[in-house]
Amino acid sequence: MRIAVIGLGLIGGSLLRALAAAGHEMLGYDADPATRALARTAAAKAPAGQRWQVTGAMLDATADAELAVLAVPLPAIGGILDELAGAGYSGMITDVTSVKGPVRDQVDERARRFGRLTGFVGGHPMAGRETAGFAVSDPNLFDGCAWVLCLEPGETDVADWLTLAGLITALGARVVPATAGDHDRAVAAASHVPHLLAAALATFAATDPLALTLGAGSFRDGTRVAASPPTLSAAMSGGNAAAVRTALDEVLALLGAAREALDRPDPIAGLRPWFEVGTAARAAWPPVANEPVALPADPDALLRLGRAGGWIIAVSADRETVTAVRPTAR
Repeated sequence: MRIAVIGLGLIGGSLLRALAAAGHEMLGYDADPATRALARTAAAKAPAGQRWQVTGAMLDATADAELAVLAVPLPAIGGILDELAGAGYSGMITDVTSVKGPVRDQVDERARRFGRLTGFVGGHPMAGRETAGFAVSDPNLFDGCAWVLCLEPGETDVADWLTLAGLITALGARVVPATAGDHDRAVAAASHVPHLLAAALATFAATDPLALTLGAGSFRDGTRVAASPPTLSAAMSGGNAAAVRTALDEVLALLGAAREALDRPDPIAGLRPWFEVGTAARAAWPPVANEPVALPADPDALLRLGRAGGWIIAVSADRETVTAVRPTAR
């Protein structure tokens, strides 16, 4: 395929490299001239047959592209959609934004206004790191990662969805079918609230030099994502405000129960059952895969798979079936 990647940070740059290595004709663009220069230098050093082009204007990258990947923060999505719609872009569009409902709303609004942008499939690879920028991009970033592809009943073009699923599984990722609403609810718990908790813990510990000196594994692991760029963390958490509010309230209630246990005559006995629940939950993660099975490429069946925590590892050549994996019940 001829594919344009707009935004060459960690995710966009890694995807540009991975798809180029897979033999696709790749074009990239970034609004930052320094990033474009870095990406051009890297392209010149890539093995023959795995190189990419970097354009000086966004519409030069997307002019003849079959697929445009929007790898920019949520606040930049609307402007790019306006440019694509205004230029009459007619190919498929996907994104890698960590919140899906607001992106879907923006695409729908442009489709109503311009009468275009019908080939959209929202996406989100769960492969972020606390580092950012093209300099740390990695073509192997998506190996084994869960990659949500949004499937809205009666709205998403299933042929486009399967094209993207085939493209992504070929990179070694696991495609998870989900609606935008289901995605945003799930990532509030799995990603966005953890970013808030990590930032809070890092902020609190920073007030005590001795605590920072004594910080070891639990502090390192618990605060890792606090090193993420604040603009990205704020965009993902604030962009998913409704779901994050609900999830954060539930986590605060759990912490409140721990706080109450500390006031009991025997706080150790009070905290033990509280910890036991979390220990059991953590021991059950990550999910253990069952044997792969063939599943009809039917939207209802695909969404049932995703809601059960399952994923897709391949799409058949005839697009009639997918190879699906469900987690083993523990």
